[in-house]
Amino acid sequence: MAAKKGKKAAKRGGAKKGGAKKSARGGAKRKSAKKAKKGGAKRVPNAAFMAPKQPDAALAAVVGSNPIPRTEITKKLWGYIKRNGLQDAKERRMINADDKLRPVFGGKGKVSMFEMTKLVNKHIK
Repeated sequence: MAAKKGKKAAKRGGAKKGGAKKSARGGAKRKSAKKAKKGGAKRVPNAAFMAPKQPDAALAAVVGSNPIPRTEITKKLWGYIKRNGLQDAKERRMINADDKLRPVFGGKGKVSMFEMTKLVNKHIK
C-alpha cells in the first residue's frame, strides 16, 4: 500500500509541475506577440484635433484669445486648474469652478472632468 501512495503522490506532483510549465511557456508567447505589434507604424493624430479653433470670450479668459488646437486648449485648461488648485481634494475627478471658469462651466460651481470637456466644446468656434 505504501508503494501505491508513493506513485499517486508522484503522479499528482508531476501534474502540477507540468501545468506550471505550460502556463509559463504560454506567457512567453504572448509577450513576444505584443513586441511584434509595437514595431509597426507610428500613430498619427486626427487632423480635426489639430485644427486651430477660436475660443469665445469666456474661455479666452483662461486659455488666451488666439486660435489654438483642441489639444492645446485642454492642456492650458488643466494647467490653469492645477496652478490654482481647483481640483477637489477628496473627489479628484471633480473640478471646483472659480470666477473665470464659472462662465465656461455654464454657471455650475462643481463639474466632473468628463463633463468639463463637453462644456468646453460649447465655447469653441
